[in-house]
Amino acid sequence: MYNVVPLHTHKRLFIGLLVASLMVVGLLALSIWFLIFSPERSFVYKLVLLAVALMLLVIIMLAGFGLTAIVLTIIRAKPFALLQGPTRVALNTFFPLVLMLGRLLKIDMDRIKSSFIEVNNNLVRVKQITVAPEQLLLLAPHCLQNSDCVHKVTGNVDNCRRCGGCMVNDLLQFRDRYGIGVGVATGGTLARKYVQDYRPRAIVAIACERDLTSGILDANPIPVLGVTNLRPYGPCQDTRFSIQWVEEAIQYFINTEVIAIESSDKPQGGGSSSTVGGGRTGSLCQSGAGRVVG
Repeated sequence: MYNVVPLHTHKRLFIGLLVASLMVVGLLALSIWFLIFSPERSFVYKLVLLAVALMLLVIIMLAGFGLTAIVLTIIRAKPFALLQGPTRVALNTFFPLVLMLGRLLKIDMDRIKSSFIEVNNNLVRVKQITVAPEQLLLLAPHCLQNSDCVHKVTGNVDNCRRCGGCMVNDLLQFRDRYGIGVGVATGGTLARKYVQDYRPRAIVAIACERDLTSGILDANPIPVLGVTNLRPYGPCQDTRFSIQWVEEAIQYFINTEVIAIESSDKPQGGGSSSTVGGGRTGSLCQSGAGRVVG
């Protein structure tokens, strides 16, 4: 594992900005409400303002319920199935407003997006989702590949020669070990094509904060655990990732205990394939995906 430390931001940053965004929209709705009763306005004008105010009120109420569900889910570590819709409204609808408010407050965009990724990962983990290995897709950016490599792995990751010069080989090792799908994408368009073609029930995504947030929102309602990449040479060049964090995310989604039992029932002598996770499955499975953060 490369000795590079990724950005780590607490969940409360995104939640705090989400609360502030709700307050801003609430003040806007209140201002419109006062304009409705202005005597200088025509009836049609007031009717339009009333419709806008009511629409904003509905959005605020849904997002408010969603925000409450997010906070209670994080605190209690239990999902609220009845509030999944409002939760999506709070996250998807208000995310652009959260970023806009962050810019006005001069908060680094990567910090906000990293906080959003943490919130998303926490909400996914408490659902205790389990899928078959073939229903899990591991998506990674093409910038993981060595910039000097002549073998193009986007579109077909098997073009990798497994020389160990970059971490594409590690992606293939995850595929071989767990039987999951793996895709290397140049951007959001190709990533969406992988999702459409593979039709996964869950996704583990490696990317920068910008691509992860857009990918999580685009993939909804498919659950996504996001792992921010490591950028020792700057963005989009020879990036890397934490092997441990990605493996923990994979093991969260698939039942590694069942795989280990099935592997142990096979005849011995087949090499290391009979050992899931190189003997690390127990400790990683117990720790869960708690450190899969932005």
